Amino acid sequence: MNKGFEGLAFRPADILLPQNCEYSKWAVVACDQYTSQPEYWSQVERYVGSAPSALRLILPESCLDGPNVETDILEINTTMTRYLREERFKELPNALVYVERTLRNGKVRRGLVGKVDLECYDYEPGSETPVRATEGTVMSRIPPRVAVRKNAPIELPHAMLLCDDPKKTVIEPLADRKDKMSILYDFDLMEDSGHVAGWLLDGESMAQVAESLRALCDPQAFRVRYGLEEDGKVFQFAVGDGNHSLATAKECYERQKRLTPRDKWESLPSRYALCELVDLHDPALEFEPIHRVLFRVKGKELLEALLQSFPGAYLGEGEGHVLRYIFSGGAGAVTVPRSAQQLPVGTLQSFLDDYIPAYGGSIDYIHGADVAAQLGRGAGNMAFLLLPMEKEQLFPAVLRDGTLPRKTFSMGQAHDKRFYLEARKIR
Repeated sequence: MNKGFEGLAFRPADILLPQNCEYSKWAVVACDQYTSQPEYWSQVERYVGSAPSALRLILPESCLDGPNVETDILEINTTMTRYLREERFKELPNALVYVERTLRNGKVRRGLVGKVDLECYDYEPGSETPVRATEGTVMSRIPPRVAVRKNAPIELPHAMLLCDDPKKTVIEPLADRKDKMSILYDFDLMEDSGHVAGWLLDGESMAQVAESLRALCDPQAFRVRYGLEEDGKVFQFAVGDGNHSLATAKECYERQKRLTPRDKWESLPSRYALCELVDLHDPALEFEPIHRVLFRVKGKELLEALLQSFPGAYLGEGEGHVLRYIFSGGAGAVTVPRSAQQLPVGTLQSFLDDYIPAYGGSIDYIHGADVAAQLGRGAGNMAFLLLPMEKEQLFPAVLRDGTLPRKTFSMGQAHDKRFYLEARKIR
C-alpha cells in the first residue's frame, strides 16, 4: 500500500479495466435503478446484444425476486470467470482513477476511483467508524445481494463515497493535472446518460491526494469543522450512493473473517470494496428526492389512515411536514404538524412501514417526479412526491442522528447514477 494513505479509509486499489471491447456497450447503470421500468433494461439488452458487457456481470434489482434468480446468479459468476480466463481485463496495480462524468444537463461531476477499507465501515445506526452509512439499512435486502456476491470472483462498484471538502482540496485540483496523467477511457454512455472519461493518477498526483485527504481527516480539523467539543472518532466519509451494496460487501467480509486467522484479515481481498469518492461540494452533485410509489393500494383508504396516524394532521398544505400525493382519484397534500421526525420523508416512511404490512400492497422508490407521478396515476397505485434535502445538512445530520430514513435522497436522477466500468478481484 502507498504509505501516504496509511490510516485513511480510502486508498489505491488494483483496478481492472475491460479491454478489447466497446466501452459504450460495456458500461451499464447501477443495478438498483429503473426497478419499476422493465422496458429500460429490455432496451439495454437489445443495445448490448452479444457484446461483452457489465450487463452480464450484474443482476438488476428488479430481477432479485424473479423465478430464475439462482440460475441468473450462477450464470453471472460463470461469465465473470470466463471473462477473467479470456483476459477481458487489464490490471492497474495500486491505482487511483480520476473520473469526469458529464451529466445529461452538461455539468461535470468529478470523482476518484479507489477502494474503501471495510474495517473502517459499519452500517449500524450510531456507528462511529470513519465511514458511515447515510440511511437505514433494510436487512431483508442484504441476503439476496450476498447470494450474488459471495461466490463472485470480481466486483463492479456503483457505491459512491462523499467527503466534506468545502475548500475543494482533494479531487478538484486533479482537473489541472490531466496532462500529467494517462487517459484510460473517454466515451458516451448509453441511453442518453452523458459522457465519462478517466485518467490514471501519476505518483505526484497520488501523493497530493494522500496529503489533502490526511489534512481533511485530521482529528482537530474535524472537531473544529463541526463544532465538536469532545474527542469523538473522525467521520471521514459518508456513503452517498450504494448503501446496501456496501453493506453487502461488509457482510461478505465478516463471513470471511470468521473462517480466517486474525493475522490474515488484512490480506483478504474481501476486506476492501471498490468505490468512487466525490466531494459533497461538487457543484454538479445535486441531491434529488426519492419518491414513494405504492402498488395495489386503495388511495382514499390510505389517505384516511395517514390522517388518523398523526394527531392534528389535515388535508392541504400548511405549517409542518407537507406530504404531496397523486393517484387516480386526484392530487393533493397532507400536512403533519409537530412530527416527531426531523424530515418529511421520515414522517412518511414511518407511516408506510406500518401501513404496508398491515393492509397489503408494495412500495417502490422512484427517481424522477415525472416517472413517479405517471406510475402513481395507475389504477391501484399512489405516489408521494418529496422535496430534496440540502446536501450541506448531510454530515451534521449523520453526526447527530446516526442515519437518515432510508431512501431520503439520491445523488442525481437515475440517468446520472454511476455506471459499472472498473472492476476488482475479490477472491
